[in-house]
Amino acid sequence: MVGLGVVLGAGLGYLQLSGNFHPVIAGEVYRSAQPTPEALAGYIKEHRIRSIINLRGSNSGADWYDAEVAAAKALGLAHYDFGMSARKPLDQHRAQELIALMEKSEKPVLIHCQGGADRSGLASALYVAAIAKAGEEAAERQISLRYGHISLPMTAAYAMDETFEALEPWLGFSGS
Repeated sequence: MVGLGVVLGAGLGYLQLSGNFHPVIAGEVYRSAQPTPEALAGYIKEHRIRSIINLRGSNSGADWYDAEVAAAKALGLAHYDFGMSARKPLDQHRAQELIALMEKSEKPVLIHCQGGADRSGLASALYVAAIAKAGEEAAERQISLRYGHISLPMTAAYAMDETFEALEPWLGFSGS
């Protein structure tokens, strides 16, 4: 059991050190942890990112936020803030607002939160389900341990799992 914990910890540590950057739909949507200005420049060069959706919300005065906004401006990226919490469910109205923002954002778009696991997972799942229409299973894979999300009811970020499950009928899925 200790071995599993070490492997899990190492994997989660790697995700954070690597920026937890992954394609959701290559050439269209990517997800990550909080990007540095240098990482953004690299993402633009390699993936031609055109816009950013920051799921942490507007935080003017915070070093990370001011650096991101300045980098987006300097790099010619559209920058959008959509504040949400990994600890609180997103209702259907707010999910609809997020989907509309993802639809209107110039592609390729980078969606990020702090760690790239929970909020980014739910946003990516909503994109896959509502915009790409890739199905329930493909959408649910976005909210998984592969990206650092721990899907257990006793965790604070389980609200992201609960949100997706609650939205499944609205998204046209029967639920699981």
